[in-house]
Amino acid sequence: MAAETSQTLDRGLRVLRLLADSPHGITVSEVAEELGIGRTVVYRLVATLEQHGLARRDHAGRLHVGLGVLPLAGGLQPVLRDLALPVLRPLAERLGCTSHLTVVDGGEALAVAVVEPSWTDYHVGYRVGARHRLELGAAGKAILLGRSRHGAAYVATTGELQPGAHGVAAPVLGVDGLEASVGIVSLGPLDPDEVGPTVVEAAARIATRLG
Repeated sequence: MAAETSQTLDRGLRVLRLLADSPHGITVSEVAEELGIGRTVVYRLVATLEQHGLARRDHAGRLHVGLGVLPLAGGLQPVLRDLALPVLRPLAERLGCTSHLTVVDGGEALAVAVVEPSWTDYHVGYRVGARHRLELGAAGKAILLGRSRHGAAYVATTGELQPGAHGVAAPVLGVDGLEASVGIVSLGPLDPDEVGPTVVEAAARIATRLG
C-alpha cells in the first residue's frame, strides 16, 4: 500500500521547484495555471514559503526563490562532493587532467568537487567554489547541453575561462532536480574524440551514485 502523503507539503514543494526553474520570476497566476490549483491556494503556499525565507517577491510582484534556500543548498554540496570524488579521482589520474563536478547555482556554474592529478608536472589549478557564466567554459556549456537533451554527448572548449586551458565536459543526466556536469581541464591540447567518451562514462557513473 502506498504511503500517505501531505497534499499541502507536496504543493508547496512543487511551487518551490517552479520558482527555482523560473530565473526571471513568475506570477501567482502563472503558478496557479502551471500547477492546476487555485490562486487562493497559491497565495497561502507562497505566504508560508516567504515566512521561511524560501520565496520572495520583486518590485513587480513576481515570485522568486528566497535566500533561505542557501543554507539548504550549502548542506547539499558536501554530499555531492563525497559521492563524486570516487569517480573524479580515477578520472583525473587516468587522463592526467584536473577533473571536476559542476552544478547550477543562482544561474551560474559552481564547482563543488575538484580533483587534480597526482603524477603530472603541470596541471590546471581549479578550486572548489569557482563560479562562471553557464555560457562560458565546457562545464557550463555541458549543463546547457543537458537541458536540450539532444545533439552531442559532450562539449569541448579552448581558452574560454583561462588562456591556454582546454576543457571537455558532459552533462549529468537523470538525477531529478539536479543540473550538473562532469568535466576535465588541461593545459595541453585534448582530443575530444578520445577523452570525450571517458568523461561521458564518468558523468553516467556519478548520475548512478546520485540517483
